[in-house]
Formats: sequence, structure tokens, C-alpha cells
Amino acid sequence: MSQLSDLDIAVARAISSVPECLFAGYVDVASGLLLSIKTVETHPNEVVDLVAAATADLFQGQNVSTVEMIMKKARGIESTRRYIQEIIVNSENLYHIFIRGKKYQEYVAVFACRTSANLGMVLTKSRAAVPIIESAV
Repeated sequence: MSQLSDLDIAVARAISSVPECLFAGYVDVASGLLLSIKTVETHPNEVVDLVAAATADLFQGQNVSTVEMIMKKARGIESTRRYIQEIIVNSENLYHIFIRGKKYQEYVAVFACRTSANLGMVLTKSRAAVPIIESAV
């Protein structure tokens, strides 16, 4: 039996705190690696394998990086922080929440929750989980 890392424990706690959460993960978008994952249902391996790559595309794809650069310039923002902090994707049955870390800008927490959950609570609990996950890195 393998020992869970602090990060795996934090992600597991996050999935239990976010309403109707079926999947939680933590992605290093700079390297494209899925650092931790916890699911409560079976997901196709192909989907799980692509979570990190899709998250990296969402936050650091060529067009996204260009939009960030233009928006920061237009608003006079000279910070090295990334401009896009959260992305919410609605699919037929799920809310997909992607939240960039505050402490580690190149890491993104990913949550997938049933659409029967209250989106406001999903966002609130997901946002609250990110610093806890970050503290485990």
C-alpha cells in the first residue's frame, strides 16, 4: 500500500469540501504535469491523461498568452503575475473550475462538479481549497 503525499491528502480533502465534486486535480501548467488527482467516479483514462495538457492550453496557450499580454498593456499592469486567474467551463453535466494558484502562479487547481450543485458554492469552496492545496506543495 502506497503512502499518500501531503498534496494528495490536500486534494482529497478539497474534493470532499467542494459540493458534488467528482474530480479534483493539481496541475503544473509550465511542465504540463498532473501533480495530484482524486476522483470519486470512474473517468476514462484518456480524459484523465489529457487534463494536464488541456489545463496548460487553457492558461498558457499561444492565443491566451497574447490576450494576457495585450490586456495587461492596455490596463497599464506591469506585474509579472498572470492576468487570467480563473476559468469556468460548463459542459452538459459538469462545472469545470480551473483556478490559478496565488502563491504558485504556474500551478492550477482543477475541480469537476455536477451541475446540480449551486455554482456559487462550488466557486466559494473551490477558491477556499486552493490555498490549502498550495500549502501542501
